Amino acid sequence: MKSKELVEKLKSSIGTERFDYHFDSEKDELRIEHRTLKQGMTIHLSDILAKYHTIKEKAIEEVVYTIDQTFAAMESEKNDVIYDLANIYPIIRSTSFPLKSKEGSPFITTEHTAETRVYYALDLGKTYRIIDEKMLEKLNVSEHQIRDAARFSIKKLATNTKKDEVAGNIFYFLNENDGYDASRILNESFLKEMSTKIEGDMTVSVPHQDVLIIGDIRNEVGYDVLAQMTMHFFTVGMVPITSLSFVYENGELEPIFILAKNKPNKEQDKK
Repeated sequence: MKSKELVEKLKSSIGTERFDYHFDSEKDELRIEHRTLKQGMTIHLSDILAKYHTIKEKAIEEVVYTIDQTFAAMESEKNDVIYDLANIYPIIRSTSFPLKSKEGSPFITTEHTAETRVYYALDLGKTYRIIDEKMLEKLNVSEHQIRDAARFSIKKLATNTKKDEVAGNIFYFLNENDGYDASRILNESFLKEMSTKIEGDMTVSVPHQDVLIIGDIRNEVGYDVLAQMTMHFFTVGMVPITSLSFVYENGELEPIFILAKNKPNKEQDKK
């Protein structure tokens, strides 16, 4: 599929009644503008096409859903829909994720690891809006209240996992598809509970927004499996975070670099 064909598919799926479309073939981008709101979003077509080669029509379905929900959130905000602190959740993003909104307002963030950063989101039902400084006044809350509310909210979310065994290693997958799967990495009680089940090395992975993987790595093959697994999820995820995994030990998360058929030497890495 070529970019021009993808643009036509998106226009057909989203519709032209409320939106204007501007295709920039040089940058391989599609700008979608809401006629009433006078707001829009830019889609990087190459990213969607890369996923299309792997997951086919699902890649298009995912981006159409994201676009629909993003504009629905904009419409809700325009209509002055009021939300309280119970609707605020933390979200995990890569450290390369922008620190400001497109309007230039800084996002509310908290440092997490060398690979990840915590942002905060106002839940709007089927989507959410990342909170920036400009929104604080509208929500009538402080940064401290935002962080406290998010810490409380993440503990309320379900932590059901599916278990799989590969080459003598155990992997637990959390995939509730609520937009906050990766955010469960911030639920310390959940991580401590999972650590009681682990016989080998405990790893935690958040390759994209909609999955969290906990590994019970019992042999060297397990690290190879983990590396391949996280890279796969990272490349197909709608909101990729990091292909690196973390060792969880004594309540701390430490990024690990996995070399094929070699178990990471944490002591050597610290030298």
